[in-house]
Amino acid sequence: MSKFDFCPLASGSKGNTLYVETPGVKFLIDVGIGIRNLESRLKEIGVSLAEIDAILITHEHGDHIHGLGAIYNKWGIPVYANSETAKGIVSALGVIPNFKIFTTGEPFSLGDCEITPFTIQHDTVDPVAFTIQREGIKLGVAADLGFATTLVKKHLRDCDILYVEANHEPSWVQACSRPRVYKERVLSRTGHLSNQSCGEILLDVAHEKLQQVYLAHLSSECNSPEKALEVINGMLEKQNLALNITIAYQDKISFRSRIEAHVIA
Repeated sequence: MSKFDFCPLASGSKGNTLYVETPGVKFLIDVGIGIRNLESRLKEIGVSLAEIDAILITHEHGDHIHGLGAIYNKWGIPVYANSETAKGIVSALGVIPNFKIFTTGEPFSLGDCEITPFTIQHDTVDPVAFTIQREGIKLGVAADLGFATTLVKKHLRDCDILYVEANHEPSWVQACSRPRVYKERVLSRTGHLSNQSCGEILLDVAHEKLQQVYLAHLSSECNSPEKALEVINGMLEKQNLALNITIAYQDKISFRSRIEAHVIA
């Protein structure tokens, strides 16, 4: 018996950080919150930064790399990114972490996991989402994308755990007080996924093995947990589908998924 753990520590425009643990490795996906906040949330799940083996970065926006400089300076944890994102990190933070460069689209090993970074549509130089696999267990992480391409849906199939963006309700974006440039960016194909777009992904990739879905990166102004669940569950119910869905929160840790995989000797 072996475990696969996943816990969002922060999800949203104020910072994004996800925790993944298997028997062979402990790592973070993005570090968009400050080091003290990160240490506090890791402590809640019984983990310290000293135990973290690696940090994977999806893209160089501040809400995904804000804490990286301080964390690297204190702990020297290896940072996995593609070359263009690495350049963006150096430009934004003025530090040069211990980079492990991966190539978008090519799987690589991290401990006992196989990581596959794949291209998404977002307004940065080379943004990626990830799938993480170990002994038949598969996690899919896809947020900060304006449009779910066929490639994205292909990679998110057959997952046991899915972390998928449900950023906004389009009518709420149009009605909010933000500038027009903000609204156009969010609603564009390189912006963020709406509740309906998230629901369409789930309708496409849902299967009987899918145990847990996280709705990620909810806008505090242009969405709410209640609205996201209403829209997405409504879409699923029309197709006679029911999934175990929870919210990935901004200001607190979220539900911790733990899947046990039976290993045949």
